[in-house]
Amino acid sequence: MMGILNKVFDLNKRELKRLDKLATKIDALAADTEKLTDDQLREKTEEFKARYQKGETLDDLLVEAFAVVREGARRVLGLYPYHVQLMGGISLHEGNISEMKTGEGKTLTATMPVYLNALSGKGVHVVTVNEYLASRDATEMGELYQFLGLTVGLNLNSMDKDEKQAAYACDITYGTNNEFGFDYLRDNMVLYKEQKVQRPLFYAVIDEVDSILIDEARTPLIISGSAQKSAVLYIQANAFVRMLTKETDYTYDEKTKGVMLTEEGISKAEKAFGIENLFDMSHVTLNHHINQALKANVSMHLDVDYVVQEGEIVIVDQFTGRLMKGRRYSEGLHQAIEAKEGLEVQNESMTMATITFQNYFRMYEKLAGMTGTAKTEEEEFRNIYNMNVIVIPTNRPIARDDRADLIYSSMDGKFRAVVEDIAERYQKGQPVLVGTVAIETSELISNYLTKKRIPHNVLNAKNHEREAEIIAEAGHSGSVTIATNMAGRGTDIKLGEGVIEVGGLAVIGTERHESRRIDNQLRGRSGRQGDPGITQFYLSMEDELMRRFGSDNMKAMMQKLGMDDTQPIQSKMVSRAVESAQKRVEGNNFDARKQLLQYDDVLRQQREIIYSQRDEVLESENLREIVQKMIQNAIQRNVDAHASRHEDEEDWDLQAIVEYVHGALLHEGDISVDNLKGKDPEEIVDTIFAKVNERYEEKEQILYPEQMREFEKVVTLRAVDSKWIDHIDAMDQLRQGIHLRAYGQIDPLREYQHEGFAMFEAMIQSIEDETAMYIMKAEIRSNLEREEVAKGQAVNPKEDGEPVKKKPKVKQIDVGRNDPCICGSGKKYKNCCGAGK
Repeated sequence: MMGILNKVFDLNKRELKRLDKLATKIDALAADTEKLTDDQLREKTEEFKARYQKGETLDDLLVEAFAVVREGARRVLGLYPYHVQLMGGISLHEGNISEMKTGEGKTLTATMPVYLNALSGKGVHVVTVNEYLASRDATEMGELYQFLGLTVGLNLNSMDKDEKQAAYACDITYGTNNEFGFDYLRDNMVLYKEQKVQRPLFYAVIDEVDSILIDEARTPLIISGSAQKSAVLYIQANAFVRMLTKETDYTYDEKTKGVMLTEEGISKAEKAFGIENLFDMSHVTLNHHINQALKANVSMHLDVDYVVQEGEIVIVDQFTGRLMKGRRYSEGLHQAIEAKEGLEVQNESMTMATITFQNYFRMYEKLAGMTGTAKTEEEEFRNIYNMNVIVIPTNRPIARDDRADLIYSSMDGKFRAVVEDIAERYQKGQPVLVGTVAIETSELISNYLTKKRIPHNVLNAKNHEREAEIIAEAGHSGSVTIATNMAGRGTDIKLGEGVIEVGGLAVIGTERHESRRIDNQLRGRSGRQGDPGITQFYLSMEDELMRRFGSDNMKAMMQKLGMDDTQPIQSKMVSRAVESAQKRVEGNNFDARKQLLQYDDVLRQQREIIYSQRDEVLESENLREIVQKMIQNAIQRNVDAHASRHEDEEDWDLQAIVEYVHGALLHEGDISVDNLKGKDPEEIVDTIFAKVNERYEEKEQILYPEQMREFEKVVTLRAVDSKWIDHIDAMDQLRQGIHLRAYGQIDPLREYQHEGFAMFEAMIQSIEDETAMYIMKAEIRSNLEREEVAKGQAVNPKEDGEPVKKKPKVKQIDVGRNDPCICGSGKKYKNCCGAGK
């Protein structure tokens, strides 16, 4: 074990040696850089940019660039980065985590790698835990960047699209992890490429990296929305479908379980719902509900495909016959079956987009971070984010006195001792910071102090400007601050006058956190930059961590020795036991986060495919080839189902193919069984596709080219968005119920990957089928407009307003009453869409 530890420390030593050499080279340029005028210093930025464009790498520019920023900081901020800060900055540039103790100037350290990487012109993101810190750092450090000729943007939750675009267009953009993540999700829901705000993700520096990448890693960002589907419509569609008769109104295909309305059925639907054209783009939702109601009534059978249990529809696995609790059919089929069985139609929970911080930040080309406490989680940073933790030495030796834990037998005794300790220190004017794990504890101690008439501030971890102010004043003489352990991260506690003489800041911990990192974070609040300080943890045998890991024996021993609540024990053995308990909890938490990531990776791969395809649709000037490929795939699937090479020709069902083509692609009579007889499957596909192309050409002739191109985009985007949203919801349901498979000796993760892949394949086919049907069947209106499938809202924090929809410019078509109708029906305009005009 010691061998492994030595290797780890040797690695850190070797790295520090290398960083020290580079930092010495930067030091060597100090005198020359100092001689430059302000203008000459500024000109260096343009020189570096030009050299980068000509082929020099950022590594080549590092020594000179760091020297320029260092000199700029002295002139603008009155701060001059120390040698160790140069080392921390180089480590950040290389995509690692610089562990720097509190008060060592992490914010200033980051300016050097941020400046260097911004020279690439690709945009650098500086990520903080809250908007107050983002605003503070953007303002303070922004002065330095602007002095050196770079632009600085601030990305806030309250901004609209244009303000965000301006912020992201800057060389350096400050913001919170939440906002960067939500912007990425929203960018992949826009209807026009001009509405996107982010550029490709290049380099991010994360402040308090352990808080964002570890503590918040299990909380996914979610944009949820209200679907434009209502329970009433499911019930109405179900009632309508029950009146239809097979063959006359719809055709059913046993093999594919496909149900399609005939021309007669379509007419009945239009009459029943009082509309002119079921395939008009404004009736997509109604058409979808009718199709799902048809599927539910005709192809889904009670006690075969599903059962009803306790008022709920439970799916039956068609291969094993097992009940698949927790699974729901996607695309509204589940609701349609609920309507069919007379059950309460459950509202569709619409998760429109989701991503974990783990997967969002792994998309950056290069990722770096800084914090005072990361070494204990080094394995996780290396395994998941491919980042090494480099412990940067302090500028001055640490003079803080970290005392051994005091252990009491009861909680009451512990809190009384804590309050006595605070009172003593308050009397002599020593500032005290009390760290608590829970809000209740902070309120309990506050009550004790109020009774003793000791003035104090209570801080719970709700980040706001007042918090930073209170933390900043916590080092003044006689000040007492009670805070949850995470409060005030990123804000320095500077010591007031006369505080060094009374021993510096005293940090009192009221119990150990389940993570050593959080305890170290609390300790690190004291003893900044070589200041004196003291830290003391008070524990009791009744603390949660002690209870979880067998403190009963110790408690019994204390009672045997006749120790009461006023006598603590200071035992290295107990402290070691606490630390090993913390290590076990940390290990369990790491495993939980790792498992979450393995599950989320399934969705990540799918998300990347869908988002890149969606981008292709937005970027492309002409989608005709893509759409035709989709139509061809849809035809191919249907032909494969009914005219397989592995079957005798007598067993082929050509009539089913013809019915599918008439229902989804062409008008009745365009293709007959005789057209397909005697042909092999490839020839059948080619015959149908040729006829579809003819119809496509006819549509092209009637419309202006830009109208046809916009129509293709409207249909494709709608199909992709609606199917993807349904798919995310279905994957979420699968994820929630998958652990039950473990009871059947099945690995839930393997099963999730397998089923998730099958569901994704089915979704892609569904997108192709829907796009093919609407492109060929829908009527094209002259006022065509892209529409959101559902209104989205960031679950947390509040949404920053929907982007204004930009309408495409579409020429009005002047159609004569006796001209062929623009919908491609073949009828005259006056007898078709122009009727009644």
